[in-house]
Amino acid sequence: MPKTFTRLETKGVKAIFAVSPELCKGCGLCIEKCPSQVLDWSTRIGIYGTPIVEPKRMERCTGCMLCQYFCPDAAIDVIREAKKKMPLQPLLEKEEAGGDRSK
Repeated sequence: MPKTFTRLETKGVKAIFAVSPELCKGCGLCIEKCPSQVLDWSTRIGIYGTPIVEPKRMERCTGCMLCQYFCPDAAIDVIREAKKKMPLQPLLEKEEAGGDRSK
């Protein structure tokens, strides 16, 4: 039977940060590599008896996923929010209304 892990999720503006306490050994690589200084030590203890990480400044998170890439235990997941695309139709209508300006 497959093992399921707990995920502690924190939602930010650009991404959702999720950490699994059963996998985090508290090495701190994610804290060190985060360019926006989002992560810090938690008061929660992980499986190895060490503090796990948690996002303390989630408003700074850009969703770069470096913490996920550098985590040696795959304890971190970063789910980026989809970018809102501007619809093309209003742009095309604007160009048509303006006419050909090359003349």
